[in-house]
Amino acid sequence: MIFSVNPKPSLTEFADLMRKTDILLNDDAAQRPAYYAGRSGNLLEDDVTSALMECAKGTPFDGTIEKISGQRFPDIVAAKFYGVEVKSTKDDHWTSTGSSILETTRIGDVERIYMTFGKLGGTPRFLSRPYEQCLGGIAVTHMPRYLIDMRLKAGETIFDKMGIAYDVLRKMDDPISPVAQYYKSQLKPGESLWWVGNPMDEAVSATIKLWKNLSAEQKRTFKVYACVNFPEIFGGDYGRYALWLTAQGVADPHIRDQFSAGGQENMRLSSGAVAKLPAIFRRVKQYADLIVRRFSQAEPIELVAAHFVDGSVARERLRKWAEEVARYSPTGHAVALDALGTLFGL
Repeated sequence: MIFSVNPKPSLTEFADLMRKTDILLNDDAAQRPAYYAGRSGNLLEDDVTSALMECAKGTPFDGTIEKISGQRFPDIVAAKFYGVEVKSTKDDHWTSTGSSILETTRIGDVERIYMTFGKLGGTPRFLSRPYEQCLGGIAVTHMPRYLIDMRLKAGETIFDKMGIAYDVLRKMDDPISPVAQYYKSQLKPGESLWWVGNPMDEAVSATIKLWKNLSAEQKRTFKVYACVNFPEIFGGDYGRYALWLTAQGVADPHIRDQFSAGGQENMRLSSGAVAKLPAIFRRVKQYADLIVRRFSQAEPIELVAAHFVDGSVARERLRKWAEEVARYSPTGHAVALDALGTLFGL
């Protein structure tokens, strides 16, 4: 790739280039609406590249416009330091799903990016804005992706809502974590942020399996995850776990039986006495080592319940979790906490 040896153009000059490109594209779209209505995403990138090249003549950007091949971000580079991401919709509105928040394919030298959006439905029109000014939210397909809204007003971006600047978020080692925390803070009763902390992998399953058809290892993984992340199941509330499990591509019409089958479980107390607790505590005894290991190894984002994610070590996390489980237990907080403390040496 060859770039101009000119000194780095200013952001003001780049904004002027984008304004002129919009004018050129909209003038052309007014003359050839059918042409643009039929353009695919890749072909539209060619159109925007050509328009940028034309508008760059006689400017510091002349000879520096380059369409980047392959799955890179952004689609077009100008004068090495500036970029243009091209998005479009066949509908008559200014919204769409955008790129991943992770930006793992971002071109390293690019400092400032503009979004050029083609509204190809109705009367085709084009609009370009600074990238971060037209991202209003986040949706999850196979990964968290920005939601584009080219008509956002000042103060309405996802970065305004989160209180984190775009350039700060994109440079974080783990940008998903603050996003997850923000959306968790917006949850209503009965809702769950299902896309956080998948124990299997980071991909959302495109198929649905019945619980009975899973391997023993898969069932164990899901049950340990449920015990750790959804302590309300110890009180018989399986709502959030059911939502999350379905999002992993697993359906279980008898989800309660994963934990409640088999009657009560005898649990040793610190006094040496034995107390009868609900059958779900049998799973805790059965998977005690795996539960401890999960608290030792899991990153905070993988621990959904906000009550204990801040523990710096496994023992502190485990203690907070035991207190939360005991709060839900129908046998009473003191008995359940005593039984868990005895089991885990707390």
